[in-house]
Amino acid sequence: MAMTVNGEIGLAASRDLVWARLNDPEVLKSCIPGCEEFTRTDENQFRAVARLKIGPVSARFKVRVTLSDIDPPNGYRIAAEGEGGVAGFAKGEATVMLVDHHGGTLLKYEAAARIGGKLAQLGQRLISGTAKKLADEFFANFAKAVQG
Repeated sequence: MAMTVNGEIGLAASRDLVWARLNDPEVLKSCIPGCEEFTRTDENQFRAVARLKIGPVSARFKVRVTLSDIDPPNGYRIAAEGEGGVAGFAKGEATVMLVDHHGGTLLKYEAAARIGGKLAQLGQRLISGTAKKLADEFFANFAKAVQG
């Protein structure tokens, strides 16, 4: 099952500061819902572990994250592959763009993901709603981390 999520958020911080926070594993760990671990494994690669509940399915996902098309402080592409055991798998890519906006920074994102296993049996509406909720929660947490 495939899904897409996109949006933008205005941040009252410079593009350089937002860029620094987007590349800080501790900041990302604190912003990702259910994240238990977020560790840099190589210059542009990370390992993450997150516990998520989507409808009746709970799973602990082990995720490999790779950054590419890196253009500081303007944006990058993120690719992620996660395994959730019997719950299934998730793979996705996102593009993050930063632009100056009213004395701060506008962060724009477009993401596409595919899921399989038990998760894919839950239905498009539940999955899409949960993906949007998780994205909103991440960016609300990120805004606090950048501005606080």
